[in-house]
Amino acid sequence: MAEFASYVICTSPRSGSTLLCQLLAATGVSGKPDSYFHKPSVADWASALGLSPAASAPEKDVLADIVQAALAKGRRETGIFGLRLQRHSFDFFARKLAVLYPEPATDLQRFEMAFGRTAFIHLTRLDKVEQAVSYAMANQTGLWHRASDGTELERVSPPRAPVYDSREIREHHDRFLAYDREWTRWFDTEGIEPQRITYETLAADPAGTLRGLLAELGVSQEAAAGVTPTVAKLADRTNRDWATRFRADLRPAAPEVEPHRR
Repeated sequence: MAEFASYVICTSPRSGSTLLCQLLAATGVSGKPDSYFHKPSVADWASALGLSPAASAPEKDVLADIVQAALAKGRRETGIFGLRLQRHSFDFFARKLAVLYPEPATDLQRFEMAFGRTAFIHLTRLDKVEQAVSYAMANQTGLWHRASDGTELERVSPPRAPVYDSREIREHHDRFLAYDREWTRWFDTEGIEPQRITYETLAADPAGTLRGLLAELGVSQEAAAGVTPTVAKLADRTNRDWATRFRADLRPAAPEVEPHRR
């Protein structure tokens, strides 16, 4: 029996969360983790979950129905609920959870009122330059995920050639650093010791990472047998070239040396 009723993957974009969600869902014992509360919109949450609340319905009632629908979808009859929560989605979600459960004093208590005993997983990418480049590339080309067979899994705009933009990459780089700090600060405030996973470890050993996570959740590690990634890595030579170029841009310019006076 699982040690937890739910788990939350606390992350930021381009950190491997799509791969991790795919692996966990494929085990058949660890729910169907997804971003059920992604956009800062209660109406969007409801629509994505197939709900059509009446315009006159109290917000608290609508939120209760949304949480129940998310639980049903995210458990997928496995007994454990999986949720992916991007840092930029967190503040709005936490505010709405406080509307639904106003009595508890902490976010953690509200999470556990909604989802039961909850495990928290902090999935982060150590190389913030590569993360920022990956985000810029996806944002420009419109292609966010490709399957291992080469077919496109997620495209949000027509294809276009990417153009290196140091300022854009710097904005993403700094934002991802801030997201890590914000997650860490929240864990500390709530007294949470998350299970920590890096993109680099996940990419290098997806099967081993999956087995370790299943063990932490208290479900059978044997369920990881035969589970293979169906999400391909998008990075190519252009990504590598951009990363090299941006690292050079990050380095402070050497100070000018004043000519020696005789």
